[in-house]
Order: sequence, then structure tokens, then C-alpha cells
Amino acid sequence: MLLLSIFLASLMTSSADFYRDAEITWGDGRAKILEGGRALTLSLDQYSGSGFQSKNEYLFGRFDLQLKLVPGNSAGTVTTFLFMVDNIPIRVYNNQESIGTPFPKSQPMRVHCSLWNADDWATQGGRVKTDWTKAPFVASYRNFNINGCVAGSGSSCGSKSADSFNTEAWRTQDLDANGRNRLRWVQQKHMVYNYCADSNRFHQGIPAECKRSRF
Repeated sequence: MLLLSIFLASLMTSSADFYRDAEITWGDGRAKILEGGRALTLSLDQYSGSGFQSKNEYLFGRFDLQLKLVPGNSAGTVTTFLFMVDNIPIRVYNNQESIGTPFPKSQPMRVHCSLWNADDWATQGGRVKTDWTKAPFVASYRNFNINGCVAGSGSSCGSKSADSFNTEAWRTQDLDANGRNRLRWVQQKHMVYNYCADSNRFHQGIPAECKRSRF
């Protein structure tokens, strides 16, 4: 299991329940909620992938999810867990507005997860193709926990006077030295794409945030 925790900020705590907190958005039956709402699987075959999103949009929040990637030879497949604003993918990084990097601090966002084929670019620039004899490919999501401020809920989640908001200790939580070392190890051993190193995408030079330390 690869435990992914995205830290933004929060207000309300909820237990894991895909039935309550998520909705399947595409895949024509290829996405399934299991175990009474505690687990969800996405599948991909040569005809289509699948995906789901959070039912609500959030201004701030902490979102925890366990993700089991496609096992075996999964070259060409892409399994995602990300936040989107107006259908534009947002990468998670530190607020660096001081150097001109936009940061989504006021735009409501949904959690989006998907499994799809990208063998035209994801595998060594498309040189390695998906082996469809291994299909269907399946990725598993489990224990989706949201502790967040629902956009438009009327709550004072951004107010300094909201005691429940101020007492959320993880609002200022950060990786310690051990956590940073573990993340570096994962990046060195398992990361296959880094947009900051994609020279074909940025012909005019890499974005400003790529020139700063990630920690």
C-alpha cells in the first residue's frame, strides 16, 4: 500500500466511506465500490479506463487515501490521485507566491482519481506500449478520509475565530527529517516522471518553483 496524505488545511472530521464522499464519474461499470464503502477499485482495458471524484468541493482540507497501484507489468497505465480546479490539474507543492508561482488558496477543489492509458507519452516518451494481454488492469483505493472545509457550506472554516479550525494541529504539520528522507527514497526508487525535468514541455525554461528546494 502506498499511503498518500495531501495536506492543505481543515475543519471537519469524517470516517472513510466512498458511498458518502465519492461519486464514480466515468468508466461504464469499470469502477466499483466495495466492502461497504471502505474500498474502491478502478479498472482499465483496451476500451476504456475509469475514474471517480469527491462529491464535494473543498477550500481547505486534509485528505488521506491508501492506494495500491496496478501490480505486475503496468507500463503505459497511469493511476492518479489529484486535486482539480475548473478541470485544470493542480500539483501539490509549497506556497511560493512570493516568486510568482500561482497557489490555489481560494479556489474550491475536488479530489479526482482515475486509471487510464497513456502509452503515447508516459513510457519513455511512448516507446514502450501497454501490454493489453495483461488487461484488465486494476488499481485499488482504500480508507478515503476527508477532514476538510466544504465550499459553500457556510462554515467559518477560514476564520481565525473558529476554535475547531484553529485547534487542528495538522494545519501547520510538516514532514520531519525522517519523513523527508523517506520521501526522497521513494522519489529516487520509484518516481518515473518529474515535470520539472521535462525539457520537451518547457522549451523556454523550467517553472520558477522547480528552481527551489522541494522541502
